[in-house]
Amino acid sequence: MRVAIIQTPGSNCDQDAYHALNDDLNVKADYVWFTTKSLEGYDAVLLPGGFTYGDYLRGGALAALAPVIEEVKRFAEEGKPVIGICNGFQILTEAHILPGALVRNASRRFICKDVYIKPVNKNSFWTKGIEGVIKLPIAHNEGRYVADEETIAKLEREGRIAFVYCNKEGEVTEEANPNGSIHSIAGILNEKGNVLGIMPHPDRACNYLLGSEGGKKILEKLAR
Repeated sequence: MRVAIIQTPGSNCDQDAYHALNDDLNVKADYVWFTTKSLEGYDAVLLPGGFTYGDYLRGGALAALAPVIEEVKRFAEEGKPVIGICNGFQILTEAHILPGALVRNASRRFICKDVYIKPVNKNSFWTKGIEGVIKLPIAHNEGRYVADEETIAKLEREGRIAFVYCNKEGEVTEEANPNGSIHSIAGILNEKGNVLGIMPHPDRACNYLLGSEGGKKILEKLAR
């Protein structure tokens, strides 16, 4: 599988994703600039975290208008794997590939620390085979997932909540929810289950030198 890592002006976690895939998981991955209009030859897309120019307006709002996003939409509609991490998750919602939005943390503070998540849907491309609790880092100011009641009900009814925040024992508690996300949601899926938006960083947890290999459980799906 060959993965396109989308680079946007100002983004900084593209290198984390590149090294996690190429060096830790032996997955062939390339940087693809945001003005690219064709992703021919690629099998999957990764929208990395970090920041993009224009985030002062709203996280991911301008990046969602980049030319390459039309190709990301095509990937999503064709059922090919797409993952958006942190700012990448924001871009997916702003591009309406995923529902809802990411807004400022309930604490109104930037948060950088390790958290725990666990899968809810265990049958999608991204979550199948994942059991138990995963430790991943977060680093965001706008990571609180929100959506209207109808959208949340639809996500739950269709099994599209991929991951929720929990404590080390796997209990979903208010204290374990770092940013105040509704229903402790840490990641969601599109209707086909091939697109995952996730706020914690699996790309920063693929090597024990970084403190955890929990992220491999998610990104190793791209090694198939």
